[in-house]
Amino acid sequence: MSHDQGCVTRFAPSPTGDLHIGGARTALFCWALARREGGVFVLRVEDTDAARSSDASARAIMRDLAWLGIDWDEGPEFAANGRTLGGDPRSIGPFFQSERRALYDAYLRQLLDAGLAYPAFDTPAELAAMRAAAEAEKRTFVYRRPEDAVAGDALARMESDPHVIRLRVPDEAVAIRDEVLGDVEVAAGEIEDFVIRKADGMPTYHFACVVDDELMGVTRVLRGQEHLTNTAKHVCLQTVLRRLDGGARFATPRYAHLPLIFNDSGAKMSKRERDKVVREAVAKAGVDEPPAGTVDRRAFDAWKRDKKRQLGHAELGALADALALDLPEVGVRDFEAAGYLPETIVNFVALLGFTPSKDGGEDRERFDAGFLAGDFELSRVGRSNARFDRKKLLAFSTDDITTMEPGAFAKRLESWCAAFRPDVLDALDADRRALLFGAVQGQSKTLKEAAERCGFALASLDDIAYDDKAVKKWLLKRGAEGLGVLGALRPALAAQDEWSVDALQALCEAQAADTGLGVGMGGVAQPLRVALTGAAVSPGIAQTLAVLGRDEVLARIDRCLATVGAEHTGA
Repeated sequence: MSHDQGCVTRFAPSPTGDLHIGGARTALFCWALARREGGVFVLRVEDTDAARSSDASARAIMRDLAWLGIDWDEGPEFAANGRTLGGDPRSIGPFFQSERRALYDAYLRQLLDAGLAYPAFDTPAELAAMRAAAEAEKRTFVYRRPEDAVAGDALARMESDPHVIRLRVPDEAVAIRDEVLGDVEVAAGEIEDFVIRKADGMPTYHFACVVDDELMGVTRVLRGQEHLTNTAKHVCLQTVLRRLDGGARFATPRYAHLPLIFNDSGAKMSKRERDKVVREAVAKAGVDEPPAGTVDRRAFDAWKRDKKRQLGHAELGALADALALDLPEVGVRDFEAAGYLPETIVNFVALLGFTPSKDGGEDRERFDAGFLAGDFELSRVGRSNARFDRKKLLAFSTDDITTMEPGAFAKRLESWCAAFRPDVLDALDADRRALLFGAVQGQSKTLKEAAERCGFALASLDDIAYDDKAVKKWLLKRGAEGLGVLGALRPALAAQDEWSVDALQALCEAQAADTGLGVGMGGVAQPLRVALTGAAVSPGIAQTLAVLGRDEVLARIDRCLATVGAEHTGA
């Protein structure tokens, strides 16, 4: 395909799990570059690993991209937010590599016929012996091309014997022009004859990637620095494929290798972080068998024996819930479940390795996707590893949550609760929900925290547990003064005609000013909070009263007086 249609970027995930936050950053930068250049952003699904790939994972990745607002111009069609993403206007599909095998086979045949690739019949045992010999001789293992690799009998043998196909790598240096790292050269002889088709007949990642980048007209490739060694193989492949037809095809795209993302402890941010947290908790607690409803016993035992083995995302989550663990967010879905807004994630992730233009001479940190699309330049992507500062992300989230227009916040929280906490919506009618959501917004750092702050309104009377410190400080000090305040407030609340926030606020202020109490507003509000919620923290006291309603308020006060009062008097 001609590369004269302008900038074409692509994001090509393998559907073997959830979308990692590092993959989301790659997709975001590919999207931003295409938008700035007025080009095309392609989504391609690299599912040649049949054993590990799944349609469910592919759909989940697309859902996560759409949730972040990273819309692709070409690729699998996906309905999101009332419109369809993707499509195939240039007729470059299909976009799942498992459906493109005939294209790969045609190029493989050409390479074999031209003597540029050959079948290799080494068994796994033979390869293991080669590696063991190299290790014993203290040398790096490099596959040695058989002398008769491209002979006619070797090609004929393909019909009957198991084999892979290896590229006949030219004995020459490979030069990589990288827009972030600069010029990189791999010396002749450092790249072995690598496999381009596996024994099952499927192309390897290297071969399918290079063929698809050409046939889809990709001009710019952005990916993490861990792919630099892969890029050397891809440039080598492009060089060999160009020689098939005199250089008319397989131009090398412009590459940019993005900095790695490390966590706060200095380790590469990966899904193993979550596994490590669960492993340590299981070991500390001496858990010998999985809690009911979490993980299959055999899978659990195998996981405990083999530290390299990882449980699935859902299995780890189930174990974490059973053990009351908070797992570090690593995948996009993790951050959504933790209550972060997509625009917050986009803003924060964009800063991992990218320095935006200054705003009036000052460093800029807060911006939206629209700004990034107009401002993104590879010249401002750094080489150094990026640090995922979770405290900074939480600060971004707090700012975005607390400054959001109340109506918009309520809609976002409703949507989040529908996905992750439907019990919050089920327990509240529309009016109480609006009142409660408005009350918790200013106190919340994430949507999840906002939902948790709604918990006092959902609790049944018998489930309210009183915090010992709050009880001692606000109910039992100075001769159980707080219990006296509750006793004096109850008849006033029972007689209150208008049950609105303003009226209830006025009532509490009037009671606080009553010379008979003389405790001030805090001396009224805090005992009430403990009685109504079990703790000394809740939304504004008037909002708390209004959300619960008269009957529930009186019932909770009565229960507190009876329970705490009985314990105080020893009755």
